[in-house]
Amino acid sequence: METTELFRRLTVALAIGLLIGLERGWQAREDEEGERAAGFRTHALAALLGAVWGAICNQTGIGGAVSLGFAFMAFAGAIVLFRYREIVHDETFGATTVVAAMLAFALGAFAVVGDVEAAAAAGVATAGLLALKSASHGWLRRLSWVELRSGLTLAAMTVILLPLLPDRAVDPWKTVNPHEIWLLTVLIAAINFLGYVAMKAAGGAGGVALTGIAGGLVSSTAATMTMARLSREQADGAPLFAAGALFANVTMALRVLAVVALIDIELLGVLAPPFAAGGAVMLAFALFFMRRAVASSTDVGPVSKNPLDLGVVLQFGALLTVVAILARLATRVAGGAGALAVAAISGVVDVDAITLSMARLDRATVSLDVAAASIGLAVAVNTLSKATLTWWLGVAGLGLRVAAVSALALACALAVALLAR
Repeated sequence: METTELFRRLTVALAIGLLIGLERGWQAREDEEGERAAGFRTHALAALLGAVWGAICNQTGIGGAVSLGFAFMAFAGAIVLFRYREIVHDETFGATTVVAAMLAFALGAFAVVGDVEAAAAAGVATAGLLALKSASHGWLRRLSWVELRSGLTLAAMTVILLPLLPDRAVDPWKTVNPHEIWLLTVLIAAINFLGYVAMKAAGGAGGVALTGIAGGLVSSTAATMTMARLSREQADGAPLFAAGALFANVTMALRVLAVVALIDIELLGVLAPPFAAGGAVMLAFALFFMRRAVASSTDVGPVSKNPLDLGVVLQFGALLTVVAILARLATRVAGGAGALAVAAISGVVDVDAITLSMARLDRATVSLDVAAASIGLAVAVNTLSKATLTWWLGVAGLGLRVAAVSALALACALAVALLAR
């Protein structure tokens, strides 16, 4: 290793130790000198010590690697001894200081013998976790068993089950891809869970708005399902949840326009006016419902006993599978002329696939008007299907508001589209 590179890595190692030591020293800033097992200087020197042993390891081969291991053990033993004396003196318990010092040494060594960027990132993460002590402890005290179980369930769905599913079509029609369907199912579950977290963190109106907007960026259908489920538990909050569902719809429309703008500007010119008209109607009513809810001091919160309703999530996954099969069959029967039929079927649960397809197709195959009509039809069907979901999964007050506003928005969009022809 060249001298310049070695100096750079030693500097990074020292910076890691200083960063960890800064947090540790700040936590123990009220202690008298000599009463801390490891503070600002100790962590900085520990990281530099690890870096020096790492440099020795690089220059002496396998013997240096063994020596580095023994050096780490000796350092850890010394830190444990001093921390033990501190615990006995203060009559407290805690191993964080020991682990932090060991990490400082190890990351210092890794900055020299391994990936220096990864070592720096790990050092920042270590200091961040140490600094979040009070916040994390408070969060754990407020965490319920149901919330913990739901989070673990979502993690298992994502990390354990998703990689095991085959990423290929497994049905005779070459339509059902278990990996893709389960990925969308996980997405719905995640939005349900994040919606719960947003409402708990931001409170009633703010949490609902955040859930609707964020959900619309990923899956407005999933966000609408979340609002419907919450309305079952808090019927008085139906106007506010209707606003959340409408926010999701507006965000979805903006997302579609953004996708089209990246691929076909000419198609964007056809779609923008009707989408703007319909979106403006939904946005106006969303703000109206939210303002009325806030004015009436409607108190809503994450009172759901289960932040991750797997029953609803799995029902949606099954519906997605059925729609995928129907879309494939319609394409086979109608051929290229079935673009509108496929758009209508696809729009029940998703608009992104048909949007990308129509925007990318050669205009010699599908005209600009047909492409625009297909995307518009998919969005209209998707809007109506979400209004139906609010009736099916939510209370009547929610369904009535969302359905009425959706119908009005679609009527305005259609009128503008016809006038623009």
